[in-house]
Amino acid sequence: MSKTLIVDYGMGNLGSVRRAFEECGADVFISGNPSDISVADHIVLPGVGAFADGMTALNAAGWVDALRRSTTEMIPLLGICLGMQLLADRGFEGGETEGLGLIPGEVRRLEPDSAETRIPHVGWNEVHPRCANPLFSAIAEGTDFYFVHSYHFIPLTADDIAATTPYCGTFVSALNRGTVFGTQFHPEKSSRAGFQVIRNFLAL
Repeated sequence: MSKTLIVDYGMGNLGSVRRAFEECGADVFISGNPSDISVADHIVLPGVGAFADGMTALNAAGWVDALRRSTTEMIPLLGICLGMQLLADRGFEGGETEGLGLIPGEVRRLEPDSAETRIPHVGWNEVHPRCANPLFSAIAEGTDFYFVHSYHFIPLTADDIAATTPYCGTFVSALNRGTVFGTQFHPEKSSRAGFQVIRNFLAL
């Protein structure tokens, strides 16, 4: 059985992510040691909080270079919520901060498009996959997933967009470049559809 590493850098809801991946059949281990990437077949980067704090924590624990190297070794990587945002070149939550640079783009605050639009964006909302991305195999167009966020990822190129969601106009709710994937929504909190995304990732 392949081993799935959940990155522990002090900013993720590790328990719920671990339970969801285990329920989907993964052999999961949580680690704060970047050298453990060498025994992982899949990597999950969860995250809750601000971009600047997340990068500070990743740098302090030595994860940045290790995560960058993992992509050259073609190990599938999934960033969840803040974890997806940290894949960017830079973010602006907590001050302009350099990100992991695994998917070109930047992370900026959602801009309300009406007086009724609330920030943060919290709750269930529909996700519209672009083309046939493996992350959304067997998932119907417009399926609802669970979101909690105030910032969104603006990719440099549309080719990296895996899915979009209608809120504040439209924002990118999933990304994919090579073996690097990201979801702005929380698959571990998104019921059957979220678990299908997890299974699809594990099948890569």
